Amino acid sequence: MPTTTAEHLHFLKGLLARPKNVGAIAPSSPALSQAIARQVDPSVAGPVLELGPGTGVVTEALIERGIAPERITAIEYDPDFAKMVAERFPRVNVVQGDAFDLKKTLGNGTGESFAAIVSGLPLLNHPVERRRALIEGALAKLKPGAPYVQFSYGFEPPIPAPAGSSVKRAALVLMNLPPARVWVYRKTV
Repeated sequence: MPTTTAEHLHFLKGLLARPKNVGAIAPSSPALSQAIARQVDPSVAGPVLELGPGTGVVTEALIERGIAPERITAIEYDPDFAKMVAERFPRVNVVQGDAFDLKKTLGNGTGESFAAIVSGLPLLNHPVERRRALIEGALAKLKPGAPYVQFSYGFEPPIPAPAGSSVKRAALVLMNLPPARVWVYRKTV
């Protein structure tokens, strides 16, 4: 489903109020959202974590891909975006909190590893060490071989592959404003 005018206006409001946290001039396009969702295998059991769902366009693509909404936990920093995603997808577990502090935001939980983590966080707006800490922390929460999927507007991945992992460009999406790349990190050991 295309992003509605109300969602675009809400996104613009968030961009103007908190540009470092939003990091884009428009919500992710359907082409980008689908490219991200294609990296998640719906047949792999377990929860899926979404970091920075914004207006929920990637959430929607994950559900269309076959991920049951009850499997998705979405962490959104912005309380207005968190409310919007919770209203759009009442069966998704929406947590208003800081994705850069997964331990605090998620708590100890059950200790179950994630089948996938997808991120719409504007990592290039943050220092390299903060990016590294987020990606390394996320990789530690994944099942063996499971993907950490990150899109960015940069020509290179947000960080080089951490020790014991790999990174590859899974997609170049020209039908997005601006064009974006989808990066997939995986643990290799």
